[in-house]
Amino acid sequence: MIQVYHNPRCGKSRSCLAFLDESKQEYEIIAYLTDTPSFDDLKSLLKKLEIQPIDLVRIKEKIWIENYKGKSLTNEEIIQAMADHPILIERPIVVKDGKAIIGRDLDRVASFLD
Repeated sequence: MIQVYHNPRCGKSRSCLAFLDESKQEYEIIAYLTDTPSFDDLKSLLKKLEIQPIDLVRIKEKIWIENYKGKSLTNEEIIQAMADHPILIERPIVVKDGKAIIGRDLDRVASFLD
C-alpha cells in the first residue's frame, strides 16, 4: 500500500493526492502534523528516502530560521527538530515497497510508482 505523508494546507501535497486519485492508485494518508512521526519513524523514513536529515527539512520555515538556522547540528539533532516540529518536514513524502521519495514533482511520482 502506498503511504503519503500529507499536509492538507500544502498545494504540492494536494496535487500529489489528486494525481494518485486520477491514476487510480490506492493509498493511505499519514497526516504527519497531527500524527507526528517519532524520532525512530523519521530515521526509518530517511533510510527509505536515502537522503540526509537536512535534505528533509523545510529550511525556510519560521521555526527553522528562528531556532536552528546557522547552528552546527548533528543529524540526530536535525531529526529531533523535525520530531519536535513536524511542520519542518518536507512534503509530500510518498512511500511504496520500502522506498520513498519527496513527491513535489509529479513526473517523479509517476516514475516512482511504475
